[in-house]
Amino acid sequence: MPSFICAWIYVVILRPAEVAIIVMTFAEYAFQPFTTELQSDYKATAIKLGSLAALFVMTYINITSVKLFVKVQNIFGVCKVFACLIVIGGGLYEIIKGNTENLNKGFEGSTKSPGGIALALYSGLWAYDGWNSVTVVTEEIINPGVNVPLSISIAVPLITGLYVFMNVAYMSVLSYAEMVSVPAVAVAFGTRVLGPASFLIPLGVAIATFGCAMSVQFGVTRVCYTAARGGHMLEVFSYVNMKRLTPAPAVAFQAILTSIFIMVGNIKTLIDFASWFLWFFYGLAMVALLVLRKTQANKPRPYRVPTIVPCFVLVVAIFLSVLPIVHDPSIKYLMAIGFIVIGVIVYTIFVYYKKTPTALLRKFTFLTQMLFESVPPSNHED
Repeated sequence: MPSFICAWIYVVILRPAEVAIIVMTFAEYAFQPFTTELQSDYKATAIKLGSLAALFVMTYINITSVKLFVKVQNIFGVCKVFACLIVIGGGLYEIIKGNTENLNKGFEGSTKSPGGIALALYSGLWAYDGWNSVTVVTEEIINPGVNVPLSISIAVPLITGLYVFMNVAYMSVLSYAEMVSVPAVAVAFGTRVLGPASFLIPLGVAIATFGCAMSVQFGVTRVCYTAARGGHMLEVFSYVNMKRLTPAPAVAFQAILTSIFIMVGNIKTLIDFASWFLWFFYGLAMVALLVLRKTQANKPRPYRVPTIVPCFVLVVAIFLSVLPIVHDPSIKYLMAIGFIVIGVIVYTIFVYYKKTPTALLRKFTFLTQMLFESVPPSNHED
């Protein structure tokens, strides 16, 4: 049941909400130069329509070819690092000119309440959460025992450095009041520092968020695919396209769920909602890791971290799971717990007791296979 609940939340709630957040951010920055004169209602509608259009494009890429996905990601990866360096360069120029007044006031008005710190950490840690996408695609990585920890150990410090220096750059130009009053901080920074070249900032952010959303969608479709192979999702989601060898039904399923979140949610609420789930299950994963180290100590482990690391992450997970509820009791946390309870019910009826509408599922599987030209992986191998 714990593994089913984790897959249920990741596949049905968490990752689709994450992709929705990122593509809505993409649309907000991409449309920023064109929506300044629109009323708020029309602007929100434009952002949602742009988000759905971006979702369609990335879904097409992920269904079409893994190689195409890798090529697009490589191009976008270079572009977004270049955009980060432009921002950092602009900030460095301002600091050299002596504009450090805002940096000296960076922590003015900060709260010291534990609950407030936890809510702040949600958004801060959210920016770095892309690291876990690599851990769910190990089947498609050459020599994952070496390349997974290598990629994380290179990428996380690099991204941390870029993000920290980008925020320093923002604060060298914008005051706290200016940063919280604008919907897109990077656009305000570009307008102030880059002049005629300010369009590079929303363009860079749009490229970065599009590539990020596409990689999260790529990762969660593999979770859905693997869960279906283990009997924790509908079997048809473990099928692959006969020609392209991609899990097309799983990709399409994720696109449908993401579109629902785009239509009904806003960015801030979705971040708080998704972050609570993230850290709740990170905590459970650390518990599982510690238990397995005790009960299966002799199992081969391609990579291993000191025990103090999962213990520390577990403490952080408990802090970030409990304190926000105490500090800011909200219906969104009650909804999150409700989704877990629904998962228990679904598992009990459909997985444990296997009470499934066989005839209906057979028709659904047939239609999905015909639509996506998909077959079970074993059939394709035969």
